[in-house]
Amino acid sequence: MDITGKEMVINRKEMAFKKIEKIKNGFSAFAESKEVTELIRNELKKQKIDVHEDVTEVGSWFTPVNKL
Repeated sequence: MDITGKEMVINRKEMAFKKIEKIKNGFSAFAESKEVTELIRNELKKQKIDVHEDVTEVGSWFTPVNKL
């Protein structure tokens, strides 16, 4: 629950797509859950977006690859 006493619902798919938009705009994105990480990986593959993925103990960083 949040401070208002209402339950918070987190839409992981929406969260993943927001992170993909950040990546498409040239920014890095971090995902800490395996579900969001997999959604990001799959969508990046579908859209043929090249990234460097740094997998850590707490999650994964996705950094867009600059094509010069």
